[in-house]
Amino acid sequence: MLLIELFADYVRNKKSLKEYVEKRKSINERGEFNDKTLFEAQECLEILQKKEPKIYESMYEILEKYYQQGEGHITEYPINFIRQILQICTNNISAQKVYESYKKGLNHHYCDA
Repeated sequence: MLLIELFADYVRNKKSLKEYVEKRKSINERGEFNDKTLFEAQECLEILQKKEPKIYESMYEILEKYYQQGEGHITEYPINFIRQILQICTNNISAQKVYESYKKGLNHHYCDA
């Protein structure tokens, strides 16, 4: 299994990113995020799940819609999802604004070369 496939599995199935960090140590590939960033993302997800459970679930629903649409590079979907989650905690952008922005991306039609 490629590292990006493992990452996508952990993100899509709401598995712990802290466990992913440990698992990826046995794979000799470079990941998109460093360990510290993934730990921050996991903490962000846990906070979002406690404080804004509806938005937490909605973010995952949008992620699945990106996969269903199948436009663009599917390897980018989990990466972009984590970037959105990090905006909530690291950039202090409200969860609602991040959700709305992420949802708007569904209307963008990609033209891959």
